[in-house]
Amino acid sequence: MHVPDGFINAPVSAAAGAVAAAAVAVSLRGARRELAGTGTGGGTGADRTAPLAGLVAAFIFAVQMLNFPVAAGTSGHLLGGALAAILVGPYTGVLCVSVVLLMQGVLFADGGLTALGVNISDMALTTTVVAYGVFRLLVKVLPRSRRSITVASFAAALLSVPAAAVCFTALYALGGTTDVPIGKVFTAMVGVHVLIGIGEAVITALTVGAVVAVRPDLVHGARDLARPLELRTSPLAATAPAAAPDQTADEPGPAPAPAAPRRSTRPLWLAGLAAALLCAGGLSYYASSSPDGLEKVAHDKGLDTRTEQHATADSPLADYSVKDIADPRLAGGLAGVIGVAATLAVGTGVFVVLRRRKAAAASPAADAPASASAEQG
Repeated sequence: MHVPDGFINAPVSAAAGAVAAAAVAVSLRGARRELAGTGTGGGTGADRTAPLAGLVAAFIFAVQMLNFPVAAGTSGHLLGGALAAILVGPYTGVLCVSVVLLMQGVLFADGGLTALGVNISDMALTTTVVAYGVFRLLVKVLPRSRRSITVASFAAALLSVPAAAVCFTALYALGGTTDVPIGKVFTAMVGVHVLIGIGEAVITALTVGAVVAVRPDLVHGARDLARPLELRTSPLAATAPAAAPDQTADEPGPAPAPAAPRRSTRPLWLAGLAAALLCAGGLSYYASSSPDGLEKVAHDKGLDTRTEQHATADSPLADYSVKDIADPRLAGGLAGVIGVAATLAVGTGVFVVLRRRKAAAASPAADAPASASAEQG
């Protein structure tokens, strides 16, 4: 559903850009809290969340290359808003999809640069907000279990895609550059994207279900499944003496119980990276070559008569293929690997900076009580 340049006029594109910029700014602030507090135990998972968020962005980029057939001559691909919101949180999710859209537009000439605000508003903001709202609602009413997380993920992803189609239709109604009855656009867009939503729901549910099965503590949407550690006192302790008669207050008491060992995120990170590289570098060659939902509707309804050439059409990676490499499988696979690496690097860099800024802002507040106590002493 990448909107190219020329579909939406300049004033509406600028307004959508302003909305997208505001959404990204709000998400930057919200992502700092999510990156500092995701996982059991509040901030204990902060140092491992940023790399995982970068991996989610890279994985979404890779899976978006896997177009799947949904109807005669039409294909669809993952949008990713639901998947990102459930795995790393809604604010971080908006940033994940925004990073993907930026990399696709700049490096691969996919989605117009003047339409970047439209695409972020549509594919990042709308899908994430709708999906996470539906997900949280269902999690509250369904039984508290891993299966409920998977079911809620399926429904949230399913509804997020036609919601994005509705958002595009609304933007086209305000600033479409061709004279096409909006009712026809709405019917065609929502109809085909309901079918695409089924594919999105399957991919999202399978991915979330797989991660929840092995590491529910790393899934933002499943944080309620992790029960806090309960310390139970033995019945014998009630009859034991509180302290020996000759024990003074200065003498040390019993040693505390050792903390539970912290589980490494490296196996999950490596598995996710391997899956992303496999999708982008190998499976993408077998993806459907049919136009996606928006391209098909645009061609059938005449929305694409004023499409402008992409500003980076001469990029060496345009159309997800490395130029000057004759073998299409090698050219496409190498482009996919480069895209995964670039998205992972940019995404991880953004989230690491956000996490460090949050930690730096929290340090003075944490040191203030200690300084006040020292002055009073």
